[in-house]
Amino acid sequence: MFNSLLYISRRQALLFCLLLAFFELLTYIASDAIMPGMLAVVADFQAEPHYVPWSLNAYLLGGVAFQWLLGPLSDCHGRRPLLLAGSALFAIACVITPFTVTIEQFTALRFIQGMGLGFVVVVSYPALQESFNEADAIRLIAIIANIALLSPLLGPLLGSVLLTWISWQSLFILLAAFAALCTLGLLRWMPETLGVTRRDASTLARQPFNLKSLARTYGELLRNRRFLAGCAALGLTGLPLMAWIALSPLLLVKNLDMSNLEYALWQLPIFGALIAGNITLNFIADKYVLSRLLFLSSIPLFAGLVIALISTLLFDSIYVLAAGLGIYAFGLGICNATLYRLTLFSSSHGMGSVSAMLGMISVGIFSLGGTLLALLGAGESLVDFIVLTALPALVALLLIKTLLTRTDEPVAA
Repeated sequence: MFNSLLYISRRQALLFCLLLAFFELLTYIASDAIMPGMLAVVADFQAEPHYVPWSLNAYLLGGVAFQWLLGPLSDCHGRRPLLLAGSALFAIACVITPFTVTIEQFTALRFIQGMGLGFVVVVSYPALQESFNEADAIRLIAIIANIALLSPLLGPLLGSVLLTWISWQSLFILLAAFAALCTLGLLRWMPETLGVTRRDASTLARQPFNLKSLARTYGELLRNRRFLAGCAALGLTGLPLMAWIALSPLLLVKNLDMSNLEYALWQLPIFGALIAGNITLNFIADKYVLSRLLFLSSIPLFAGLVIALISTLLFDSIYVLAAGLGIYAFGLGICNATLYRLTLFSSSHGMGSVSAMLGMISVGIFSLGGTLLALLGAGESLVDFIVLTALPALVALLLIKTLLTRTDEPVAA
């Protein structure tokens, strides 16, 4: 059982963690569940098919756009009020979306919905890190990631089933209702982590908000080579997965003429492997230092990409592509939380500011990289996809090497 560093009951700690996971799950489901219906969305608006990946790209851009401000604001005013505002904003954006009349309005609201993802990255993650000790925090991130990662695993399948019975407009109304319930739950059970005395007698002080000091902090972070290496590695290692989420409707439904159900089922081996990696991390987190965990997880991550690249070039088959991506996803499931922790603690600045810059760089790579991949034609064929996504991700190998050679922190025990 996980024991909180805060003076809250185990029941409240459990409900707090579940609500964080639920909010994160909603922010991802808002992206993934609609993807099987995006061809119907663009048809309703009489728009071109190239708007299909833009739904995800706008969502990710929204997630990264204001992290530079949200992190420092949460350092100053506390995690609780910021996360409550973020979950309420997400609910409002979802409930307005069904009433849009153009694809541009739809895309703009996807951007606002994506801001909820920004609150997850720079507010809820630091709140979790501050509420538990190091080993428990890593385990909880892995467990919460498992719950959140049910979205890309079950999201397309759930979306495919729901969209046979309800319209995409009703789907957003349903998401808004769940988001409103999540907001009420956070209002009742989320504790504040800053400015309170913890069980170890420590107190995490709030940081004053000052634009000059904020600019100085971000400037110092941008000069921190170890921090930058970790941020870029997070973005590049996750880019193939994010590109798969954005482009698989085109690759599978449009190009390979699969049904929405077949499209959803092809998500299972990839995201099932990702969850398996997170479960594995939960068992081994306290057995290795983080640098060793990162090294071990890099082996299946990059081996899977190489296997997917070579086998798809040779056979041009969804079977071999999915097999390689599954191996990659297993490694990513172990690597992601490990790499995030190492990067987050590579600077002594306020955690809100550090997580904000971390999120801006890594999610920015997802969004801008996904947009560039779509423009370059990664959705045209399986070969185009794996060539254009695997090669940039392999650059992360050099960045991880830089991070490993610059850290000697014993962690997780």
